[in-house]
Amino acid sequence: MIKDIIILLLTLSSLFFFMVGTVGLIRLPDVFSRMHATTKSDTLGAGLGLLALIVYKGLDPVSLKLMLILVFIFITNPVAAHIIAKAAYHKKMRNQKEDDHGTV
Repeated sequence: MIKDIIILLLTLSSLFFFMVGTVGLIRLPDVFSRMHATTKSDTLGAGLGLLALIVYKGLDPVSLKLMLILVFIFITNPVAAHIIAKAAYHKKMRNQKEDDHGTV
């Protein structure tokens, strides 16, 4: 019973952070703001979702694999965002705004 409540809370928290990242991607004006919103919230959302799966499986070899995936996501997501931000900075995409059609 308590395990189910913990899994439910972790899953709902995960979905909330994914939703926040999606809203940030749609609403924010430039590349850097969008990337910041999606990177932070999607990393946390994926972490909470994987943590819910780890709690669901219990002590199992699958849980170890899920923990390794979690560590991999926590390392690669910020690094990938940093590399994309650096490329956007060098491409002079600092002050670009969307036009009427939603494209840069």
